Amino acid sequence: MSSDIASPDEPFDLIARASQIWRERIGPSESMEAVTNVMRVQQILQAAVDESLRPHGLTFARYEALVMLSFSSRDSLPMRIMGERLQLHPTSITNIVDRLEADGLAQRLPHPTDRRTTLVALTPSGRARLTAATSSVLLTDFGFVGLDNGELQLLSVLMTKLRKAAGDF
Repeated sequence: MSSDIASPDEPFDLIARASQIWRERIGPSESMEAVTNVMRVQQILQAAVDESLRPHGLTFARYEALVMLSFSSRDSLPMRIMGERLQLHPTSITNIVDRLEADGLAQRLPHPTDRRTTLVALTPSGRARLTAATSSVLLTDFGFVGLDNGELQLLSVLMTKLRKAAGDF
């Protein structure tokens, strides 16, 4: 049997095969294999989280915004701070808040002491939707399957190390 074809008993790993060909034709393949795995896992996790949030009428970006508002001491934050913390362009955060507001999950409020600042506040409906959506993503463990808590912690340590080296914080 050709080495390019997986046996019926053994699943074919396209990324491992690409890594092997890369190594044979180009050179060391560790970085290529790692980045390809990370990109594929991102797609898998995104699909799982989207599936969990869809019944609640939320995208991950809107879910993150609701979580962030719930983490604030007053259930509200300036829009600018939300954009910075979510690492989003001002236009993107405006669109997210527009959708949350249209769905009654958040509301814009004037800042009590700074007329130039608009606050975004979590509504009671927003808190209820967030609670239900969080239950859904927790049931699927945010799409992480096959890893135990220790492995998840190690993964976070490694990803944080990459982010720090890239100047992400």
